[in-house]
Amino acid sequence: MEAWGEPTFRVNNKLFAMFANEGNHHGSGRPGVWIKSAHVTQDMLLRAEPTRYFAPPYVGPKGWVGAFLDRAPDWDVIADLLHDAWTSTAPKKLVAASLTAAMPVKTPSAKPAKKRTAKPAKQRTTKTATKRTTKRATKKSAKTPKKRR
Repeated sequence: MEAWGEPTFRVNNKLFAMFANEGNHHGSGRPGVWIKSAHVTQDMLLRAEPTRYFAPPYVGPKGWVGAFLDRAPDWDVIADLLHDAWTSTAPKKLVAASLTAAMPVKTPSAKPAKKRTAKPAKQRTTKTATKRTTKRATKKSAKTPKKRR
């Protein structure tokens, strides 16, 4: 969508990025993009690389970052900034839907599944079986009520 004579990028009609042409009085004679971000991100980028990033007019005090596009911009950083701007502006349901859609689908492995064989059950020794039956018999005799005379 175009506004102020420049292309803008929106989600749910909320602005998260804007192009600034070099001919525009906002571009300072250099093409750039203004990206919605946090104050911390803006501060970090402006201190680290002031030749690549700037605080754009009007929205700079709100934390937006301007990135110059004419002198070998770091496209990975710009892509990350745009992604963060979109996720902070988009509705939570839309962000969640895009994350689930972007998740890789598990494909079945090429290895065949191992066949499991049942292990034979352990057989009880005669002593163990005899002890158990003896214990059961003594419990039963202890539980039987005594007859009254």
